Amino acid sequence: MSHLELSLLKSKALHWANTFEICCCLDSNNYADPYGKFDFIIAAGATEVLSKETGGAFEALQAFYEQHKTWMFGLFSYDLKNEDEQLQSNHPDFHQFPDLFFFVPQYLIAWKDGQAQVIFGDDQLLETISSFEIPEVKTYPALAIQASMNKDSYLEKIKQLHQHISRGDIYEVTYCQEFFAENAEIDPLYVFEQLNALSPTPFAGYFKIYDQYILSASPERFLCKRASKLISQPIKGTAKRSQEANTDEQIKQALSENIKEQAENVMIVDLVRNDLTKSALKGSVKVEELFGIYTFPQVHQMISTISCELAPDLHFVEAIRNTFPMGSMTGAPKIRAMQLIEKYELSKRGSYSGSFGYISPNAEFDFNVIIRSIFYQESSKHLSFQVGGAITYAADAHDEYEECLLKASAIIQTLTP
Repeated sequence: MSHLELSLLKSKALHWANTFEICCCLDSNNYADPYGKFDFIIAAGATEVLSKETGGAFEALQAFYEQHKTWMFGLFSYDLKNEDEQLQSNHPDFHQFPDLFFFVPQYLIAWKDGQAQVIFGDDQLLETISSFEIPEVKTYPALAIQASMNKDSYLEKIKQLHQHISRGDIYEVTYCQEFFAENAEIDPLYVFEQLNALSPTPFAGYFKIYDQYILSASPERFLCKRASKLISQPIKGTAKRSQEANTDEQIKQALSENIKEQAENVMIVDLVRNDLTKSALKGSVKVEELFGIYTFPQVHQMISTISCELAPDLHFVEAIRNTFPMGSMTGAPKIRAMQLIEKYELSKRGSYSGSFGYISPNAEFDFNVIIRSIFYQESSKHLSFQVGGAITYAADAHDEYEECLLKASAIIQTLTP
């Protein structure tokens, strides 16, 4: 099958899946990934559903998995942080995503190396998808995107966070701001396809839960399990790409040698090592790659890889719980950073900086970090996205503001072409 034919089939499969009330698509966009099992996977329809708010959510997932022991796809919202710690989320929430949502799909198809495998469904499924007519794109009024805070407010918040760092309350915090549009009407699937074309990333995904949508161009893996091995790959360190090849290579090299970015990255590596230790076979936690530089359409990123062997007496859901929320979106020390996030951010994160992905029948899993993502609530016509950056002692507030705009650029370009 040619690349063009495969691309069309993927698009048809996505549009077909979108006719169901619940569906999830995960797209690696053909990035080479030693831990990835599929290039593209689509789950459509639901035979079983688990939807839980904070309070016993992880226990409910463990019971749900043990009951079914099959493929399931799902979402962890950031606010599950409140389940284990004395933390709160008091900001307004316009999207109302469940804190935890998992479903067993009615249909499941996975692509690897251009070959489709029907995991759940009959022999006619690929034929049905091949003959599916992609609906015409509807036109909608232009969106009026607003920022939750202006630049001066952002700079003031960073100044206050710097005071906490100077006092020794924290070393690092990931501070985020929201952009939103009210009375927003979009075709979520079309917008996702546009975003995925403009900014193809290895952990991209489309998640529809009734009238709620996550359109994600995530470059980051939260946590993955292969056999008994756990792998986490936090991103800390960003540089804007150049269209000029030599300059772009220089930017990449400069990022790899940037002491400030390395300091941010290593703080989170230490935090992830600590989180993994709670679930690890003693002595098995190791840093497999430190300060790896990876290239995406808009940016170069610094990514480290930390792994461990899961302790044999621990359920894998506990390992997810022990590392959630991911250190790259919180800070260090983790609990104090999350308290300050709640104090200084203006919007509830909800699903933003949470995670979605799959669990397989043999207790393997792979979950992304929900960043570079659009959230859309169709009923209330509310659309938003958030962007953030790591604030350390050495962080320059103006540079951090510009980095936020850089991270938002592909989404803004997609929504306001």
